[in-house]
Amino acid sequence: MSVVIKEKIIEIKQSTKVDVKPEIDKQGRAYATGKRKNAVAKVWIKKGTGKINVNDHEALAYFGREILFNVVNAPLKITKNDSKFDITAQIVGGGKSGQAGALAHGISKALVAFDHGNHQTLRSLGFLTRDSRVVEPKKYGYKKARKGRTYRKR
Repeated sequence: MSVVIKEKIIEIKQSTKVDVKPEIDKQGRAYATGKRKNAVAKVWIKKGTGKINVNDHEALAYFGREILFNVVNAPLKITKNDSKFDITAQIVGGGKSGQAGALAHGISKALVAFDHGNHQTLRSLGFLTRDSRVVEPKKYGYKKARKGRTYRKR
């Protein structure tokens, strides 16, 4: 009986390969939201020359460090789309590192919304998974989350 069920599940999985339509609005843009720590990035991508604007600034000038710009640009380079899309993003909350991670997450989701062919590549490299690690809250009676007072016997 379980063999029959397994065969039907395999048949269902093979038959669910459906063409996914791109989620593009009237202006030719795909939208996605990316998150990391306390940062939230609203990302719009459209066909263009490779410009990245973050909060009305150029991305490299906004982040100030090359390593953060490379984090943002990684999903585009992996899918070979680094000069094919113009990206506009609004980011709120968090610090620069969290904002860069949120923007990379949002760009990855927007690339998949624009062209579902990018999904397998980005999923296998972990770009579509939200990094859910956040700061542990401070505990009552402690200096920080786990740091207590120094114990002295004498």
